[in-house]
Amino acid sequence: MTETTPRRRDAERTRAELLTVATEVFATSGYAGTRVDDIAARTRTTKRMIYYYFGSKEQLYLAVLENAYRGIRAAERDLHPGDLPPLEAVRRLAELTYDHHLGHSDFIRLVSIENIHHGEYISRLGSLREVNRDALGILDGVLARGRAEGTIRDDVDALDVHLVISSYCFFQVANRHTFGHLFDRDLLDPALRDHHRRIIGDVVAAWLSAPAADG
Repeated sequence: MTETTPRRRDAERTRAELLTVATEVFATSGYAGTRVDDIAARTRTTKRMIYYYFGSKEQLYLAVLENAYRGIRAAERDLHPGDLPPLEAVRRLAELTYDHHLGHSDFIRLVSIENIHHGEYISRLGSLREVNRDALGILDGVLARGRAEGTIRDDVDALDVHLVISSYCFFQVANRHTFGHLFDRDLLDPALRDHHRRIIGDVVAAWLSAPAADG
């Protein structure tokens, strides 16, 4: 082990801690409402050290956004959907997205903030286009296998599927408070999670299933 290894690990740990805290603060206060001093106060570092690691408040925010999106994409890859039967793969991807969004409400708030501001900052992250193309590539492969074996309909594409799954799962967190007030149901009630997870799995699997051939 070299002398620099512990130092490198400390740097990686510090950077990861800063990203975690910055994610919470930006998700709560937005870009304009966040002060780097507030992030420094909640970590074991200083404003100067934050700038050392990230360069600027804007670069820190961009790093937060990129890290948030890479999190869901990594979870999808770790599922190894290519090893599952096609309909089971899309069901599992839908359920995974549901669980991820409920467990990462900061991600939902960050996406909402970006949309309020017309994607001002995410548009500067060209790297995320490639990351999300990879996500569609995973779905493309699953759909292609399903079409080849006759279990998945042939009139939808990967972006259609991604849109349906994301819309349902995003809504659960983003609209929790308004929906709860209007209909007196807490979408994040732990007692309802299995039910809501099963809904999106059933919807996607039923929608994608190829119609049975006439006898």
